[in-house]
Amino acid sequence: MVYGGRSGEHEVSLASAAAVFENLDRDRYEPVAIRIEKDGRWSLPAKPPALASAAEAIHASRTQPAEPSREAHLMARPGGDTLLTIDRLDERAAVTGFALDVVFPVLHGPYGEDGTVQGLFELANVPYVGAGVLASAVGMDKAVMKLVFAARGLPVCDYEVILKRDWQRDERAAMQAVVHRLGFPVFVKPANLGSSVGISKAKHAAELRAAITLAAEFDRKIIVEAAVPNAREIECAVLGNDEPEASIPGEIIPSREFYDYEAKYLDAASTTRIPAPLSEAQTRDVRAMAIAAFKAIDGAGMARVDFLLARDSGVLYLNEVNTIPGFTTISMYSKMWEATGLSYTQLLDRLIALAIERHAEKQQLRTSM
Repeated sequence: MVYGGRSGEHEVSLASAAAVFENLDRDRYEPVAIRIEKDGRWSLPAKPPALASAAEAIHASRTQPAEPSREAHLMARPGGDTLLTIDRLDERAAVTGFALDVVFPVLHGPYGEDGTVQGLFELANVPYVGAGVLASAVGMDKAVMKLVFAARGLPVCDYEVILKRDWQRDERAAMQAVVHRLGFPVFVKPANLGSSVGISKAKHAAELRAAITLAAEFDRKIIVEAAVPNAREIECAVLGNDEPEASIPGEIIPSREFYDYEAKYLDAASTTRIPAPLSEAQTRDVRAMAIAAFKAIDGAGMARVDFLLARDSGVLYLNEVNTIPGFTTISMYSKMWEATGLSYTQLLDRLIALAIERHAEKQQLRTSM
């Protein structure tokens, strides 16, 4: 299991990894914890992940010193030892190698959910849980994702993309383009980030300028979306490879104006409803659209698909697909599957089996004429 990572969602990953590690069936699996630090170093920690929540992980990162650990290096070539570890405390800098049967990446955000580490797994030719390189990259880039959804005829909110370079060159022109096309209010987001990091709602020009400036601190590409009036936040979990299934939908009731990072991980006042109070027709539409979105990006393994439902008009908009959603036992992805009849442990089993199945299919492909 690989967790942590270089992104702003590092602490969220620690909490997800702790839940996965604790619930893996020890009669079937021998888990290996591989931690990626915020500076990108890979290691085998002396203790497995054990932080119960993102809030707890954030507190620990601020107050507790880093624990000593062995370096870990995934070999980017097929065959032999998949993972090499180096013990620098040993006078000989002892090197140990061993093979991994399957990798479970519990990484959120850039350098983990965006296709980069998936490319490394492909080079190593090791099975791994979740989406491949393409689906991961598209699922991370909100601007490209919307293009793909629109090409499939899936409903998305109107939006405008701003490059950081253009923003720095001429703020006025960029803001005029946004206001002319979208008006107010709008949501401003870094195109390649998750967990609502760097996201703001803007109701007028001053807030818009501040929001774009903030988003530009996290990404070179900023996406500005027209706000859905009086929106409900609906989510649906998808599981599978070429024949995916959708869970019972759930609904987020944020404690703040929208479901930002604090509302998700630091404020206990946000609540959820599973199943979401929807009509039968709305439930069918959500589940069908979730599968359509998953297939549109060529997803595999798992994804959480997020929607915005306008209360007044009843129009359903596809917001985004998360290819490695939050994965604690109380995260929406696992809770929606539990409500559908699949326990957390069974969910882990299914995901690992899907990873091995997809890898086996790839091994049947020809690589030369």
